[in-house]
Parts: sequence; structure tokens; C-alpha cells
Amino acid sequence: MIDISLQQDQFEVVPTLVQPTLVEVLKSRVKADMAREAQLPQVHTLPIEQMLQARLASFNPEDAESDNAFYVADLGEVYRQHLRWKSLLPRFEPFFAMKCNPDPMVMRLLASLGAGFDCASKNEIQAVLDMGVDPSRIIYANPCKQNSFVKYAYQNKVRMMTFDNAEELHKIKRFHPEAELVLRILTDDSKSLCKLGLKFGAPLDTTGNLLATAQELGLNVIGVSFHVGSGCFDANAFGEAVIRARRVFDQAKEYGFEFNFLDVGGGFPSAHVTEGITFEKVAAILGPTVDSLFGPEVRVIAEPGRYYVGSAFTLATQVIARRTINRDLADVLSSEQSQSPSHMYYINDGMYGSFNCIMFDHQVCEPKVLLRDGGFYYQDALVELPHGYASVWGPTCDSIDCISSKSRLPLMESGDWLYFENMGAYTITAASQFNGFRKSEILYTTTEQEVSLHF
Repeated sequence: MIDISLQQDQFEVVPTLVQPTLVEVLKSRVKADMAREAQLPQVHTLPIEQMLQARLASFNPEDAESDNAFYVADLGEVYRQHLRWKSLLPRFEPFFAMKCNPDPMVMRLLASLGAGFDCASKNEIQAVLDMGVDPSRIIYANPCKQNSFVKYAYQNKVRMMTFDNAEELHKIKRFHPEAELVLRILTDDSKSLCKLGLKFGAPLDTTGNLLATAQELGLNVIGVSFHVGSGCFDANAFGEAVIRARRVFDQAKEYGFEFNFLDVGGGFPSAHVTEGITFEKVAAILGPTVDSLFGPEVRVIAEPGRYYVGSAFTLATQVIARRTINRDLADVLSSEQSQSPSHMYYINDGMYGSFNCIMFDHQVCEPKVLLRDGGFYYQDALVELPHGYASVWGPTCDSIDCISSKSRLPLMESGDWLYFENMGAYTITAASQFNGFRKSEILYTTTEQEVSLHF
């Protein structure tokens, strides 16, 4: 059992009943002065269903803001994902890609568990350091960095950082000559939803020149990193990328470098994947491939993001309006028209808020009935579907704000509620307040009895 005590003025980990090696690790974990921070939110120990019910029951009709959309974040799910990671990829140190979801409660939990952090900017680095995390647990994994950000990393002893071009090496020589550099190489990301190779990664026919430049500048290159792309759906892509990294390790010896660091990046699937690529499939390929090509002297890290948080957040939204699409009888009787939406539902979160993941992360968000005509239907399948298909829209005045062009839903009324599962990855982090709509609030719970959070 791990007891994580979080208070406004301190952040202390008290481990009990764990393996001795874990005790030694946790003893050195985050202890930072948090007096400057606001009061931390309450963490409940209720199932998600009860959290949703309680929030809906608490709405005050006289409060104009009480019916806003909201999240329920299950920190217990994040913890279970961490245990799953340590079980299947014990050699790989997880450095959480905070760009995926920089929620402060998630960050504190992962920090207490000993995870590192993949940061891409000064503000991300500062957020991690402000928790009291040691700079050695940060990798500045952005190959093209702002000058002042490199200076900030130097001033705060954040040494590990990536690069993929010669210009970046000259910049680092000027602003952070003590950096521990990681050469990011290009991999095949054609089987990923987000192809990061369009922007980053050194092709293998350029790595020799980059290593020569680093040698001339007297910079310390310690290893290789890669990223198979966010939302990768081919487990073999990880194995092929490791093979490319091995080639660069061997090549580095020609330039006087003895690499001892490998960063396998992100792209790991979250827990809700039920078909296709799963984390188990990735681990079954990635783990043995790394072990066969790299000895124990090589430190191996990874940058999981959605893996940790994707399945941990559930979003509840209210139906704020309904628009009926009138069709004549002939259209209704035709098979083609009967498959088209008969209603348009408008909800109080959308593409400019939590559902930006549809555009930026290529996600498909499936609405499910939460509250209808006073009945609570979380995790229940509604058999009665009198109106078949409907489209679901966000609250803004932009027509791009479409969440689902065709969803199978029963007849809903204004004031009813829908919910969306698996909304923890690349949702909150890019939400805006376009048209004056507020970002959805987050409520916290933990369904994992092994973790006790006290505030």
C-alpha cells in the first residue's frame, strides 16, 4: 500500500508494505514547498458512477453555472496503468509526456511514483520543478528549442535534451554547453495517427554529419531517441525503430562517442483499446528487441502520455438544445433516409473545448446516455431507440464544432445528459474559451484501494 500525502504546504510520500527496493526509491521522491500554490482539490474514493450521480444530484437550478460540463478523473486508473507498465516493461523508465494532459493531480501522483517527465517548453519544465522533482528526472524532448528556454534549462540544471539538426547543436553550444544530448532519429511513422516525422527526426544518412559536428563543438551526446508517432497502431514499428537506433549507436563509436542512453519515445496505446494494437503487443515486441540489442549498461526510458491518462477521464455534458430535422413520409420510409440523423443535439462542450482531440488527435468520440427523462443510465445500454440516428454539436457559433455527425441515440430533451469515456488524452490540454464558454471542471476520485490520497 502506498500512502501519498498531499497538502498545501508539503508533498510527502509515505510508503508502506512495499518491496524494499521500492521503499528506497520512494524515500527520495518529491518533497517540495507548495505554499505558493492554491488549495488542492478534494479527491474522493467513490466509483465513477457514484461521482456522476452525486454531481448531477447536486445541481442548483438557481445557479446559472451549476449545469456546466464536467470531468470525473480516476487517479486510481492512472496508478493501475503505472503498475501495468512496471510489470510488462520493467527496464523502461517512464517519463510522462505532460503535453498529453498536464493535470496537476495526475502530475503529482506520477511524481510520487517515481516517474520522470518529458517536457517541451520552459513552462512545462517549470511546472515539474515547482513540484520538487529533481532536474535529472526531466528530458527536454523538443529538438528545436527557443534560445531563452535553453538558457532556462541550463540555469535549472536540466541537462538531458534532444536535437536533430546541426543548427540546434550550435545553439546548445552557446547556451547550454553542459547538456547531455540525445540524437532524435527519423523512424517509419506511417502507421500512426499523428505522424511526427513530418516535423522531427534526423534521417539515418545525416546522423554521421551531426555526430561529427557535435564532436567538433565538444558537446556530449549520450544516446538516441525516436518516436514512432502518436497513436501508433502497429506494434512492429517499435521494433523496427529500435533496430535503427542500434545502427546509430554503432556509428557513434566512429566519432568517439560511447552511447549509454536510449529513449524509445511515445505512441503507446491507452487501456481502453479492445482490438488491434494493445500495450501487451507493444511490450512483447519492444522489450525483447531492446534487451537483445542493448546491454544492461544502457539506460532506457520512454515517453508515455495517452497510455497513462487516456482511460482515466470521463466527460459529462448536458444537452442544451435540440433541433428536429423534418423529413417527408417518403424520405422516412426510404432505407437511405432512415439512416440519416433526424435530430441535432447541442451540448455544452465542443471542438473548441475538450473535443479538440477530434481535430488534433484524430479521435472518434462516442456519446452515451447518462441522464434521460430523470433516469440514470451510466454503463447501461438503452434498447429503446425511437429516433435512431442524431448528430451532436458543440455550443459555439462555428459550424466546424461538430462532435459526431451520426450517432445512435434515443430521443433526448434539453436538460438531459450525455457522457464520453476515454477523454483523458489531448483534450483538456488544448481546450480554449472560444465564444466565452468555460473549460470543463475536473472532479477527482480514486477507485484504487492501494493508493490513499489525503488532502
